[in-house]
Amino acid sequence: MALKRGLSSVGVHRNRSSGSRFPIVILVLFSVLAPLVFFVGRGLYISDQNNVQSGYTKQNVDWRERLALQSIKNLFTKEVIDVVTTSTADLGPLSLDSFRKGNLSASWEVVETSVEDDATSQAAELKQETSKDGKLLDDDRSPDAPAKTLRRQLRDNRRAKRAAELVHQDDEATLKLENAAIERSRAVDSAVLGRYNIWRREIENENSDSTVRLMRDQIIMAQVYIGIAKMKNKLGLQQELKIRVKESQRAVGESTVDADLPHSAPEKIKAMGKVLSIAREQLYDCKLVTGKLRAMLQISDEQVRSLKKQSTFLSQLAAKTIPNAIHCLSMRLTIEYYLLPLEKRKFPRSENLENPNLYHYALFSDNVLAASVVVNSTIMNAKDPLKHVFHLVTDKLNFGAMNMWFLLNPPGKATINVETVDEFKWLNSSYCPVLRQLETSAMKEYYFKADNPTKSASSNLKYRNPKYLSMLNHLRFYLPQVYPKLDKILFLDDDIVVQNDLTRLWSVDLHGKVNGAVETCGESFHRFDKYLNFSNPHISRNFDPNACGWAYGMNMFDLKEWKKRDITGIYHKWQNMNEDRALWKLGTLPPGLITFYGLTHPLEKSWHVLGLGYNPSVDKKEIEHAAVIHYNGNMKPWLELAMTKYRSYWTKYIKYDHPYLRSCNLSE
Repeated sequence: MALKRGLSSVGVHRNRSSGSRFPIVILVLFSVLAPLVFFVGRGLYISDQNNVQSGYTKQNVDWRERLALQSIKNLFTKEVIDVVTTSTADLGPLSLDSFRKGNLSASWEVVETSVEDDATSQAAELKQETSKDGKLLDDDRSPDAPAKTLRRQLRDNRRAKRAAELVHQDDEATLKLENAAIERSRAVDSAVLGRYNIWRREIENENSDSTVRLMRDQIIMAQVYIGIAKMKNKLGLQQELKIRVKESQRAVGESTVDADLPHSAPEKIKAMGKVLSIAREQLYDCKLVTGKLRAMLQISDEQVRSLKKQSTFLSQLAAKTIPNAIHCLSMRLTIEYYLLPLEKRKFPRSENLENPNLYHYALFSDNVLAASVVVNSTIMNAKDPLKHVFHLVTDKLNFGAMNMWFLLNPPGKATINVETVDEFKWLNSSYCPVLRQLETSAMKEYYFKADNPTKSASSNLKYRNPKYLSMLNHLRFYLPQVYPKLDKILFLDDDIVVQNDLTRLWSVDLHGKVNGAVETCGESFHRFDKYLNFSNPHISRNFDPNACGWAYGMNMFDLKEWKKRDITGIYHKWQNMNEDRALWKLGTLPPGLITFYGLTHPLEKSWHVLGLGYNPSVDKKEIEHAAVIHYNGNMKPWLELAMTKYRSYWTKYIKYDHPYLRSCNLSE
């Protein structure tokens, strides 16, 4: 019983314990779960609210995009819209905040408008700046056309300004190149000719004239201090400087290298150096010295310009005259010729003069020595001299000398004949326009009036060049009349040298042309606009200013075609039109270009190389491989001002041991 009561009491106790713990558990559960449920529920509520709000925003953005795309689709193609979509995806959407924050370019204008206006303005601006062919399109129908117009004007102004800057830079670069070219040409034209010309390599050592330069510099500084000493009343020092200047000037003289200086030159340098040191201590003033040097520089510049003009005048004068030695030769030969009996004045093989199967040359010259070089060089390089025939025409003054020279020095087995232009009685002023024009008072004034204020002295001399007045120069336009029995003839100037056999020229196919010549249009200044006046309508209507010029000096003429096309008549027509010199000014090349326009067949350049009378940079290989070399220009090989580097090609065909040449002091 006791045991049962114990057990029952235990059970009752357990029941009471379990009953008392249950409310506690319930209370704990509520205290933990209730806050959890509250926060979970709040989170779900907030999430729902965010979802609703984001959904609303997304719906609103989608609506904007649909509206913008609908507006843009009406304006652009699908390709342009794809480009816009890609750019937007890369950059992100645009908004007023981005404008206000300054994230965009300064060229964008901030305008607060509605969403619809933003989309419309962006689409309109995009249409303005984009097109299918890459050019700008203007759409003034958009709402913000004034703003776009302002931006477009600013953009156009910037482009125009940049383009003007680029054009200005190009003009400056072109001007620099032109000035450089002018300076180079002046350097060539005004070079000191003769003994100290720029092409003669006399000074191999660059420092060989250092002493000469030092003495000249001392003289310049002494002259500066002489002027300053006079200003500051230092008469004793001034007199001492003058004495030293005279001594140094006598010592230097015309020396250009140290080897030409006298033995006393070092003493003069020391004496001058001592005086200059004293002058520097007493007289040196930077401003005064600079002013004196600048004044001396200006004076020297004026002297150089004056000397250039004088040099140009003298070089042209020398180029137009015959040296005394050649004039002596001509006079001696003339006297000997007229002392000969008539039967001894005839050349052999005169029957070949009209044989069209031989190789005929026309040479018009008043220079005996030059003509002899042309004939000798041709015959010495000919494979069969017997087939070559030379037709020489000269003036009455040199007729006896030309005959006598070739009677004494016959050209081997070749045939030669000498005539005077006065023998052609048909060549008179009624037939030849040039002769008629030369007889007019206007032409005489044009060529001979020295006090014409419109021309400088050098240009007056150029206009009075005897070759422009001589019919020997214009006789080339009358070849069929001079040689009526011939079919082809090779015209040669007297300032050329033949270096190869020329017989192949007679077999060159001229393709129906009248003149075979080497073209000279490798440079722009050798085209037609260099020689003809294209401001004249007669010239501009009939000729191309960029047409290639060609060279007189070695020309193959087809005399049959000449007669068919009446080339002499064409020449007369244009010469009559140029009576007032409105089409061209000087020479026979301009009327030749006109007369043979479209009738000239270009020969290979190796047949005829030009420039040995003015161009110091002709390629030596071209000269050695040329069939004919031409000394065109003022520096003829028989003159002292000839370029020494080219003269040997000419002198090797002259026998300087000839008694007539020795008696006239003709030497290399």
